[in-house]
Amino acid sequence: MALIALAADKGAPGVTTAAVALGAVWPRPVLVAECDLAGGDLVYRLPGESGMLNPARGLLSLAATARRGLRPDQIGEHGQRLVGGLDVLVGLTNGEQAQGLTWLWGPLGRAFASLAPVDVIADCGRLGAGTALLDLLREADMIVLLTRPTLEQVAHLRERVNALGAELRGGPPIGIIVVADPRDYRASVAEVDRIVTNARLPATVLGGFALDPKGAEMLRGQWGGRLDRSLLIRSAREVAGGLVGRLTTPPGPGAGGVHPADAVRGR
Repeated sequence: MALIALAADKGAPGVTTAAVALGAVWPRPVLVAECDLAGGDLVYRLPGESGMLNPARGLLSLAATARRGLRPDQIGEHGQRLVGGLDVLVGLTNGEQAQGLTWLWGPLGRAFASLAPVDVIADCGRLGAGTALLDLLREADMIVLLTRPTLEQVAHLRERVNALGAELRGGPPIGIIVVADPRDYRASVAEVDRIVTNARLPATVLGGFALDPKGAEMLRGQWGGRLDRSLLIRSAREVAGGLVGRLTTPPGPGAGGVHPADAVRGR
């Protein structure tokens, strides 16, 4: 199925929160995979169905079995399920572990892209110059960069888009999601779209995520109330629908997975 690589430049504004929110409302079977070279956060944020997530079961355990080759059907053996039904592949525990896994990212990207009938949302964290994740990014159906509508964030975004366009020439399309204050949400998205268009960047603004701290806390299970009515989830639904509409891979037989509302209400 499809691989969506979610990332940001300097500051990485809410990439993990965005990945989990998208996964919770994704309209097809989905796996959220932590591929951040600096280490993952899910084990500290969200509860699993059987209690705390196991940091030793995930990307690190998958890498230990994949040195002689990695098949898509191996990925499920190392995944875990959050309360509510969202499947996740827990990431590394620290950045030092990534230094010995530079060989993994290409095979992992190919395995993700072949994981029918499941889409994969890969949380790639912050992308620096010459990132080791380039081999994974080349396998993606779309790279989605998050930014805030500030001068410094948009300046970093322009540099990162141009760098990725040069490094991945002929590679996957690049999309942009604007993390914006709800009070000027539409205007912020429109302004970033104008800048991207005028600069003729090889990227497309896909929409926005509402900057919603209370919604983010509810997503972590720390607040009560109806998460599915939060600004965060409402904007995530809009983005998810637009992304799926842009993907060329049709849903496979029996697609459906966990009902989005169940995944949201479970947290």
